[in-house]
This record gives sequence, C-alpha cells and structure tokens, in this order.
Amino acid sequence: MIGSNKQSPRAFPEDKADQEVPVATAVLIVRARLNNLSDRQKFDSWYRTEHLPVAVREFKAQRGWRCWSRTNPLVHLALYEFPSVEEAENILDSAALAAQIAEFDRVWGTEVTRTREIVEIAEELSASRVGPM
Repeated sequence: MIGSNKQSPRAFPEDKADQEVPVATAVLIVRARLNNLSDRQKFDSWYRTEHLPVAVREFKAQRGWRCWSRTNPLVHLALYEFPSVEEAENILDSAALAAQIAEFDRVWGTEVTRTREIVEIAEELSASRVGPM
C-alpha cells in the first residue's frame, strides 16, 4: 500500500534469525595425510569412533567435525571449534593434546603425518542474512 508503514512481505522481520548467535572465534585444524590409501577405511573408522569423540571431550571444544579431501584422497581434516583464540591456542600446549598425540602415534606410528593450525574466524555470513540479490 502506498503511504503505508506496513513492511513489505519481502522484508526481513526481526526474528530469531536476526538475533546474535554465539559463534566460535577460533578453529584448530588438524591435517592428516595417510601414506597408503589402503589405510583409509581403517583410519576413517578409528577416527570416527575413537579419536574425534575423545578429542572433542578432552579439548572441551564447542564441536568437532572432520572431512576427507576430494582433491587428494589421502588427506583428512579434523576441525575443533573454540569460543576464543586463547582457548584454541592453549590446546597446543595442553596435556589433552599430548595424550591425543601419544595415542595417535601408538596406533598409526609413521603411517600418517599431521600438521596443526589455529585459525581465527574473521567473518561469518549466511545466505539468509544476505537477503535476495
């Protein structure tokens, strides 16, 4: 309606989607590279049932998830989300990480190499917050 103060049905109402949602500010990324593709199924099962659940609990991460690279089938990524960069960085020198490393090395020895990196979330944007183009 012309001259109406009523919002258009296409406008974005202030609802739960518009409220601030606490998001992580840091993620620990563990990149693992298997030496042999024949180990992938065993590694996948072990990580899913043992390593990831223990790591999320012991690191006190907000959540954890893992991925296999589609570019290189030997590469596996595990990501652990933290509410602050400091909490993520503290994991690197923690007894929890040392225990996870020892268990990983006991099971996999030199068959898998790993690197670790902390990334700080610079921006997060969802399609629902952008609106129509």
